[in-house]
Amino acid sequence: MQRETTYDVSAIRKQFPILSRKVKGKNLVYLDNAATSQKPSSVIDALVHYYSHYNANIHRGLHTLADEATAAYEASRVAVKTFIGASSPDEIIFTKGTTESINLVAKSWGGTFLEKDDEIIISSLEHHANIVPWQMIAAEKGAKLRVIPMDDNGLLDMDAYSKMLNAKTKFVSIVHVSNALGIINPVEEIIRLAHMNNALVLLDGAQSSVHLDIDVQTLDCDFYVFSGHKIYGPTGVGVLYGKRHLLEKMPPYQGGGEMIKEVSFEKTTYNELPFKFEAGTPNIADVIALKAGIDFIDSIGKPSIRKHEEMLLEHASMHLRKIPGLKIIGDVENKVSVVSFVIDGVHPQDLAILLDNQGIAVRTGHHCAQPLMQRLGIVGTTRASFAAYNTIEEIDALVLALNKSLKMLL
Repeated sequence: MQRETTYDVSAIRKQFPILSRKVKGKNLVYLDNAATSQKPSSVIDALVHYYSHYNANIHRGLHTLADEATAAYEASRVAVKTFIGASSPDEIIFTKGTTESINLVAKSWGGTFLEKDDEIIISSLEHHANIVPWQMIAAEKGAKLRVIPMDDNGLLDMDAYSKMLNAKTKFVSIVHVSNALGIINPVEEIIRLAHMNNALVLLDGAQSSVHLDIDVQTLDCDFYVFSGHKIYGPTGVGVLYGKRHLLEKMPPYQGGGEMIKEVSFEKTTYNELPFKFEAGTPNIADVIALKAGIDFIDSIGKPSIRKHEEMLLEHASMHLRKIPGLKIIGDVENKVSVVSFVIDGVHPQDLAILLDNQGIAVRTGHHCAQPLMQRLGIVGTTRASFAAYNTIEEIDALVLALNKSLKMLL
């Protein structure tokens, strides 16, 4: 259960060893959280503790180390179930990240149930990971990929979406929060309309899982996916949530150990959920440490973190708008703590290098969303994204560094 506490950003920062380092002689100002968040000591310690005290393969051994590793691994599954409001731990599948989770659904569900001329709907805001897998399965099955248009501010055209839904629409796969712009999509309405049309919905929660309260049962999404490394957990671990009745009908994504009950040369019987989709030795240590990332968030409470991040976003947006020639892309009200911008006459990569020389880490480029950038008529943006440990002083440092860099570039 999440709980609100007094927000002490200084105490929070002390939990993150990397925040004390210097980059090129300057104090690190890490504003690339939408790419990956930094890790608290509790996550790092969980990794070290596993390898130091009970490193063993899970589910198969009968010795003490295997029992302890299995218990810790399955405790993470329960923690994820609670974190996103699933009805059962059996609906939680561990993958290596959001990308693999989407590919699993596209290949397993799409490969089984899509037919020629069926339609899949995505949006103009999608990350490549929620475009390419659907292009691949559509080409394989002879299905059609359709794209919800957006306006110049990055807001989806919901009237167009409603008109796109038809008897051929079988699946809708939508980003919950844009990684490039931070915009929160109206997923409740997207899901409602899709279900009225008997289509299934997958939500890409890579960005929403860390910022927004998620209850997959209330949302009524059919699938929800996210990555551990964006919620203060380790890299190399992700989650696929799926409604049980759908997962049970889907064939395994990969074959091997653990996903089977019995194997002979004539026939193989597959395991029950969730193990049917977890072939081979999994990323045990990182799955275990994922729970520590969730525990970190819960120890502060998402409402408190969200309030802090909104304050940072408001402060950053206000001061960035004062910089001559700077334009915020996706400058709308309903968004998370991401500010993406362009500056007249300045290439984002040049700006990133100058900011890095001042110890400030931001992300530049197309953010794995090339179609979005093409729609906006830009090559890319500079993106600053904020987390629980960022401060007003760091925002001020960014603005100061931007002004200093622009004097050098213009």
